[in-house]
Amino acid sequence: MCTEDHSCAACEHDQSMESDGRGQSRSEVGLTRRAAVAGGVGIAAWLAGCLDSDGGGLVGGDETTAQPDPITLTQEHSCDICGMVIPNHPGPSAEVFYADEQPSDHENPARFCSTWEAFKYDFKRDNRGWERQAFYVTDYSTVEYELLTDAGDTLISAHVESEAFTDATDVTFVAGSNVKGAMGKDLIGFSEQGDAEAFESEHGGQVVAFEDVSETTIQQLASQ
Repeated sequence: MCTEDHSCAACEHDQSMESDGRGQSRSEVGLTRRAAVAGGVGIAAWLAGCLDSDGGGLVGGDETTAQPDPITLTQEHSCDICGMVIPNHPGPSAEVFYADEQPSDHENPARFCSTWEAFKYDFKRDNRGWERQAFYVTDYSTVEYELLTDAGDTLISAHVESEAFTDATDVTFVAGSNVKGAMGKDLIGFSEQGDAEAFESEHGGQVVAFEDVSETTIQQLASQ
């Protein structure tokens, strides 16, 4: 059952999926040319660039605070919007960490089976004055992803290992393409802008940067 004000018309379709996220009726459409690489390299570079002159941590007002690392999502992790078990479903997933908060009454991070749900959640928490520490999304530039067909839909594979995530502020998204995730059309992120543009050229949608994703963008995706 969905939470967070979402009627979840897509859930009936998604909840019929097998526990491995790839129903037996699906067939492979293709593979990307990229092999998986460690996403931790980008995080390490970000940390190195933000160290203060004394090497004592990240500069943040009077205190030094390190950005938390992404975690691997398991069968124990359900989406904080729709309640679905995240590894059981296809498509991009996301994690958001908040300072001094327990998102949805559990320890950090807040977790999601789609990118647009993560943005929806984060917009609401921002309006409440929560401080976001980190926002991670699946980086489809660094994983060997699959495109699958199911009941006439083209779906993109899920990648829930910690190394598959990257800082959402560093990616280029393809919004609303004809390739779907757990909750229908989504924001599919690429750390390489050229990969995003190539994906958009082949599958439609719109290329957008993190800062250009608005509440209107999310409302449009949620209604499709």
